[in-house]
Amino acid sequence: MFRNQPKGLFALALANTGERFGYYTMLAVFALFLKANFGLTAGQAGLIYSVFLGMVYFLPIVGGALADRFGFGKMVTIGIIVMFVGYLLLSIPLGGDALALIVMIAALLLVSLGTGLFKGNLQVMVGDLYNDPQYADKRDSGFSLFYMAINIGSLFAPMAAIGLKKLGMSMGFAENDAYHFSFAAACLSLVVSIAIYYGFRRTFRHVEGKRDKEAAATPSEEVKELSKEETKSRIVALCLVFAVVIFFWMAFQQSGLTLTFFADEFTKMSAPGITGMPFSVLNLVIVLILVYAGFSIFQSESRKGKNISIGIVVACLAALVWRAIRTPDVTNYDAPIFQQFNPFFVVALTPVSMAIFSSLAAKGKEPSAPRKIAYGMLVAAAAYALMILASSGLNTPDVQKAAKEAGDTLTLAGPYWLISTYLILTFGELLLSPIGISFVTKVAPPKYKGMMMGGWFAATAIGNLLVQVGGHLWGSLPLWVVWGVFVLLCLLSAVFMFSMMKRLEAVTK
Repeated sequence: MFRNQPKGLFALALANTGERFGYYTMLAVFALFLKANFGLTAGQAGLIYSVFLGMVYFLPIVGGALADRFGFGKMVTIGIIVMFVGYLLLSIPLGGDALALIVMIAALLLVSLGTGLFKGNLQVMVGDLYNDPQYADKRDSGFSLFYMAINIGSLFAPMAAIGLKKLGMSMGFAENDAYHFSFAAACLSLVVSIAIYYGFRRTFRHVEGKRDKEAAATPSEEVKELSKEETKSRIVALCLVFAVVIFFWMAFQQSGLTLTFFADEFTKMSAPGITGMPFSVLNLVIVLILVYAGFSIFQSESRKGKNISIGIVVACLAALVWRAIRTPDVTNYDAPIFQQFNPFFVVALTPVSMAIFSSLAAKGKEPSAPRKIAYGMLVAAAAYALMILASSGLNTPDVQKAAKEAGDTLTLAGPYWLISTYLILTFGELLLSPIGISFVTKVAPPKYKGMMMGGWFAATAIGNLLVQVGGHLWGSLPLWVVWGVFVLLCLLSAVFMFSMMKRLEAVTK
C-alpha cells in the first residue's frame, strides 16, 4: 500500500495532517461556540458555519490563480502565515459583543483565505508528483493515502477541542471563553505543519514552481492534443460530477452542524462498561495499529516482517483486553467527541477499500470512478435513513429545548446510532472524495487542469454553503423531516449519476 509511492507524497501528506488537525479542532466546537458565546439560534449559527465552510472551499480558486503566477510553494507558505494570524485572532476571548463578532468574522476571513492559498495548491503538488511515468499508475492509491493522512489529523481534533475547553474552564474561564483554548491549538498545529513542509522540502521541491509549459507539462501532455469535441465532452462530464458533489457535501458536512446538535440535544452523554471504549481516542489508535499490522501480515514479503506484524497484532489485542478490564462502569463524554469517528473510520477503512478495489481491478471488475461516486451518494442516503430510525419517538428540537428548560425527563437516543451513521457516511466519503479528486486530475483536459480542479472546489464550496439548510430546518420540524431532506437529495443525485453513466464513463476510456 505504501510501496512505490513518490517520497514527496508522505512529506506533503504530513504537512497537511498538521494543518487539518488545527482546522478540525476549531471546527469541532465552532457551531456550539456560536450559540454559547453570541446567543445565536441554530439557523444563525448554521448560516455563519456554512458561509465559512463555503469560503474555505471557494478560495482555492483564487489560490490556484495566484499559484499559476507566483508558484505553488510560495502560496502554501503564505497561506500558513495568513491562517496563523486568523487562528490567533480567534484564540483571543473578547466576549460576545459587536466588537467580538467583527473580530471573529475578520479571523474567519483570514482562515478561509489562508486555507484557499494552502489547500488546493498542496493537492495540485501531490497530483504533479504522479506526472512522472513511473508513478502514473499509483495516482488513485496515492490520493487515498493523502486523504487518509488528512483524517489522521482530524481524528485527534475533537478530543483536543474538548480537552482544551475543559482546561480553560478549570483555569477559571467561563464556558464561552474556554472555547478559545481550542482555537489556540490551531496556531500550534500550523507551526508543526510549516516545520514538516520545510524539513522535507527536498522531496517535492520539483513540483513547487509555477504551472507553466516548462515546469508543469508532462511528456504525455506535450504530445497528445485533444480535439475540441473530446475537450468539450470531458469538461461536460466533470461539470456533471461537480453538480452531484454539491449535494454530497451538503449532506456530509452536517457532521459539524445538525449531527452535532443531535449529539448535544438528543443523545445520551454516557455509556456503560465496555460500550464506552470507543470514546477513548487511545482505544481507537490501538485499533488502527491492529488493522494496519493485520494487513502487514499478508503484505510483508519476509518472514521477519510477518512475525513482527503478528507480534504487534497480539500486543494490540492484549492492550485492548487490558483497557476493557480497566474501563469504568460509566464513561461520560461531550457532544463534539462524535466527530472523531468519521476520521477514525476513514483511516481504518482506507486499506480495506484499497484492497477491495485492487482485487476487483485484478479481475477486471473494478467500478469506474463515476460509478463509485454514484454508489457513494446511495450510501450517504442510507446514513440519513438510519438517522430517521434513530429519531423515532423523539421530540422536535424546540419541544426538546422547552422540556429541558422545564426540567422534564428527556427521551434520548443511544450513542451508537450516531456512531453507525458516521460509519456509513465514511463508506460514502471514501467512494466519492479521494476518487473524485483523482478523477478530476485524470480526466481534465491538460490545458484546463487548474480550472477543473477549481471547479471541484467550487462545487464543494456550494455544498458547504448549503449546509446551513440543516440549521434552518432545525427547530419546529420533526427530526425525520430534517433527515428525510438529505435522504431525498442524495437519492436524486444518485439517480442522476446513473442516468448519465454512459456519458461519464466514456471519458475515462
